[in-house]
Amino acid sequence: MKVAVLGGGVAGLSAAIALKQNGFEVEVYERNSSTTDIGAGIVCWPNASFVLDDLGILDQVASVSGMPPMMKRMTQRGESLGSLDIKQLNRLMGYPSFSILRSELMSLLLRRMAALDISLQYGCMATAIEPIEKGKTQLCFDNGESLIADLVIGAEGRMNSMTRQYVHGDNRPVYQGFINWIGVYESDDRRFSDLSVFDYWGLGERFGIVPITDRKAYWAGGVVSTKTGNRNPATYKDDLTALFEGWPDPITAIIKGTPQSRINKIYVHDLEPVDVWHRDNVLLIGDAAHAPLPTSGQGACQALEDAWHLVQCLKTGQPLQAVLERFTDIRASKTTGITLGARKLASSIFNTDPDYCSERNQNSLRTDYRAVVEGMAKGWATGLPIG
Repeated sequence: MKVAVLGGGVAGLSAAIALKQNGFEVEVYERNSSTTDIGAGIVCWPNASFVLDDLGILDQVASVSGMPPMMKRMTQRGESLGSLDIKQLNRLMGYPSFSILRSELMSLLLRRMAALDISLQYGCMATAIEPIEKGKTQLCFDNGESLIADLVIGAEGRMNSMTRQYVHGDNRPVYQGFINWIGVYESDDRRFSDLSVFDYWGLGERFGIVPITDRKAYWAGGVVSTKTGNRNPATYKDDLTALFEGWPDPITAIIKGTPQSRINKIYVHDLEPVDVWHRDNVLLIGDAAHAPLPTSGQGACQALEDAWHLVQCLKTGQPLQAVLERFTDIRASKTTGITLGARKLASSIFNTDPDYCSERNQNSLRTDYRAVVEGMAKGWATGLPIG
């Protein structure tokens, strides 16, 4: 079976690696001229670590990652709203959690691709998808080249996916009413000595800090916004400084100490959940199929799960259409729950009503976080041989 993967992000590369390791002929085509790093960092929760282990790179991931022990929720005044024990989550699921820069994860996936001699061609923008006889598909590219594949995997992300358009027609990403500034901060001192994740909640505002070492962290500052806000990168740092003025010192120091070149601004979109992920022999995976909001903490993790599950389904030896149906049946329920849960959390975090936010904070203080962790472990382990 010849497989063509469109998209050289986490979903596309992990799927290619999993396929090649299991004897499938696979090539990857990326429309950009080089690998892009949309997003500052990722927490690879235990479900992702299971897949990274299967892909043969978990030890390498561990060598360039942090292992956060706790996630601490705080108010914008620095008052505690409770703590989630990540070590408990790891014990329940049987794998560790790692915080890693997206660029580092991409580098390790690319290195594994090279070790397996998987072709990755840049600057290949697909312009047409054409089904032909005997269950094959022809892909045409903007450079005039074309190819015929037995299976086409669409992994081009949430914002501009030709394969998603082919499968669903006019099914566009949905702006969810808030923006994220993201960045990477490096300190001269040991500012993050215990590597705990900090999540600060305000009125329609949020600031999260995820350490990777005791001197390095990635961060995200979010706020309710229309899509007509300022898009001038030269003012991002000033905008952040004004927005988070008066918040606890780690935040102001991180904004001040992050170079302008390492700050990006994202207008956050997700996709409406759908229960059909394929048409003919074209299959959607990753953000092209089920892009959740960053409040899910599971975007890259679910892309990695797609890679593992796809190979498990293909290994059954069933006809391809049955395989694609089975894959979708296995994955759609879990990813839909994650997408809707992320929307619910975002609507709470980015609420601007003072009375609502006060009650939300009181509810957080009353939360049984041990039970929350148990629920996370059960949900994230669903469909995997872990936990």
